[in-house]
Amino acid sequence: MKRGSLLNSEISAVVADMGHTDSLTIGDAGLPVPEGTGKIDLAVTRDIPRFKDVLSAVLDELCIEKVVFAEEIRNANPEGLEEIQDILAQYEERTGCKPAMAFIPHEEFKKLTSFSKAVVRTGECSPYSNVILYSGVNF
Repeated sequence: MKRGSLLNSEISAVVADMGHTDSLTIGDAGLPVPEGTGKIDLAVTRDIPRFKDVLSAVLDELCIEKVVFAEEIRNANPEGLEEIQDILAQYEERTGCKPAMAFIPHEEFKKLTSFSKAVVRTGECSPYSNVILYSGVNF
């Protein structure tokens, strides 16, 4: 359910098509995309675009109720996790919605991406900079 002014037409179309509990994955440059799952490849070069910038832009458009992370981000990339949590705190402040957060093993995370409407690939090269966003309702 669209909220703002996302410029990428492919991501915007996926967001517009999402219903309650549908998912969208935003991943780093190395996250594999399962066969049959749509891929929106934004990666230009190492760290361009950054994961945090893509996540922020998507959250300007998408109403979410849940975010799933790979458990491994806690130890392998605590700074990245803190950045993501800051973005989610800004989302909550702006929208009044506090999405639930879940941490699961990376292997399970990769399996869940196959159910996403699409996987958005960023140029991020920080470990485990991946989230699955589950659509909420804006009423």
